[in-house]
Amino acid sequence: MKVVVLGSGVIGTTAAYYLAKAGHEVTVLDRQPGPALETSYANAGEVSPGYASPWAGPGVPVKAIKWLLMHHSPLVIKPMLDPAMWRFGLSMLRNCTDARYRINKARMVRLAEYSRDCLAQLRRDTGIRYDERMQGTLQLFRTNKQLDGVDKDVEVLRQFNVPYEVLDRNGYLKYEPALAAVQHKFVGALRLPGDETGDCFAFTNALAQLAEQLGVRFRFGTRIENLRIADGRVDGINTDAGLVHGDTYLLALGSYSTAMLGKVGISAPVYPVKGFSITVPITDASKAPESTIMDETHKVALTRLGDRIRVGGTAQLSGFDLRLDPTRRETLEFVVKDLFPDSGDVARAEYWTGLRPMTPDGTPIVGPTRMPNLWLATGHGTLGWTMATGTGRLLADWITKGRPEIDPDGLSLSRYE
Repeated sequence: MKVVVLGSGVIGTTAAYYLAKAGHEVTVLDRQPGPALETSYANAGEVSPGYASPWAGPGVPVKAIKWLLMHHSPLVIKPMLDPAMWRFGLSMLRNCTDARYRINKARMVRLAEYSRDCLAQLRRDTGIRYDERMQGTLQLFRTNKQLDGVDKDVEVLRQFNVPYEVLDRNGYLKYEPALAAVQHKFVGALRLPGDETGDCFAFTNALAQLAEQLGVRFRFGTRIENLRIADGRVDGINTDAGLVHGDTYLLALGSYSTAMLGKVGISAPVYPVKGFSITVPITDASKAPESTIMDETHKVALTRLGDRIRVGGTAQLSGFDLRLDPTRRETLEFVVKDLFPDSGDVARAEYWTGLRPMTPDGTPIVGPTRMPNLWLATGHGTLGWTMATGTGRLLADWITKGRPEIDPDGLSLSRYE
């Protein structure tokens, strides 16, 4: 079967690899000159199935107001006359109930746990390297209220047999000794030992090379204009280099999926949530994080990637604006200096921004559409790197065999219809 994949971020590239492994003839289209040059380029580096949670949850509306009033706010909203933004926000509010949170988190953890297993198998099969570490994630709490609030997350972790530890100060220092100098700032932590870290950009480029060895053809510098439809099916992809034909089409365009689908009458509630990161060169490894730290108050992650620290965070609703706001950089610099003040040279940090493709319920959209040969892999939000291998393997099995290894219930676009 000829499969055309739209998008060469970590989701599209991983899907292309697994489709080729399943025996398909795969072509990948992307406007960029190489893989992973947009949202996958400099994300926080977390592969965190245990941290897979929807942003919409009980108490979040009240928290959001407090966040907006913080000096180093984890949430920024730029009011716009954009109906899509307001629809997204209202739909997200409807998911801020205890019942919806449990359903959505269970769906996300199911896919994220499967993805971690697929990633481990991929490493064994290929020997792929990407500054990976398998030392878990540490979620740090500055207040007792935050620490007490982990009960709902722990309940779902138990449901899916996800290992975890709730730690006091002495407990978390065992895993992150460089925090000793600032331990007075935190009351405890939740550790997820099954989580991993790694450079998503390095992974995607290495996997693209492996995919090419399997026969995948990457057509970079190709602008996708629209889907050509005939008799209720996709009949080809119109690009600036001509029409590209296939038998099956997989759309993995991140935040740009919504507009592309809208042209053919398919509504997908994916909205861009802007995120920022800095990549800091390490100057003293003994004073740097060992793995991933999540500062719960500022919603900022700090990840060790070889001789660098990736600091990622902030959720900004401002449409497709890709400007680098210096205020957001100040927040990221504040957190890394607050936790690991002598670890790296912040003045030489690379500053980046990307558009996370979010759904209002947090769960990505993975699976078929009402068009029999059009499939979707979008809406992974902050968890594209975490869920990439599971998404790719699930889709390859589903497209090839008619069934994936895990239950896909609640993952496809049909949950909104």
